[in-house]
Amino acid sequence: MSELTSSVPGPDGDRVSVEVRGELDLDTSERLRGALREALRRSVRGVDLDLKGVTFCDCAALNILLALRLRALKQGKTVVISASGAAVDRLLDLTRTRELFAGPGADDEGAPAAGLREVAEDFVEDLRIEVAQLRRAMQTRPTIDLARGILMASFGLSSEDAWTVLVEASQNTNTKLHTLAGDLVTAVKGAPLPEAVREQLSSAVAKVGSARPVAGASRLR
Repeated sequence: MSELTSSVPGPDGDRVSVEVRGELDLDTSERLRGALREALRRSVRGVDLDLKGVTFCDCAALNILLALRLRALKQGKTVVISASGAAVDRLLDLTRTRELFAGPGADDEGAPAAGLREVAEDFVEDLRIEVAQLRRAMQTRPTIDLARGILMASFGLSSEDAWTVLVEASQNTNTKLHTLAGDLVTAVKGAPLPEAVREQLSSAVAKVGSARPVAGASRLR
């Protein structure tokens, strides 16, 4: 659970301070996003974040902070992490994004550096790509696991060896792993397995040293 408190802009009506405590993860991301956007809307020059009370912070929360920063930049504002605890420090250091939330220097009159803006945009794009890849992996994983099970049952392979066989056959036939796994599952149901795929699977099985050609040959045709 997370708890957010914000203050109204100061006497000069410039910045809004927001204090966040607790855990920041996928479950709390939408609430965090809404609260921070509202704080940014009420500010004139930006938002100051006090995160020293955050006990857990993952990439979902960091993605929201980066998106908020880009939103602020488009409005001529800044987002500054004025205080942070160990959980936030660790994530900022690992992702090298700490400087993106540093306060403006005395000589730059609050203007964000163009180079930092590009870094933030690139990082957000990388996160979007990673999320898309994770979603695709979740969709194809059941088929791949089923193909591993088929190889384990047919040739007496361990789970690790079955994975090695699939990866090697995929690389040697220039076939996507989930596509090759689908072909193998279909072959067990009676459809013919492409000759090149069958040869590479047999070769990969032989390399791991646990091949049982008689027991598995009929299932790979």
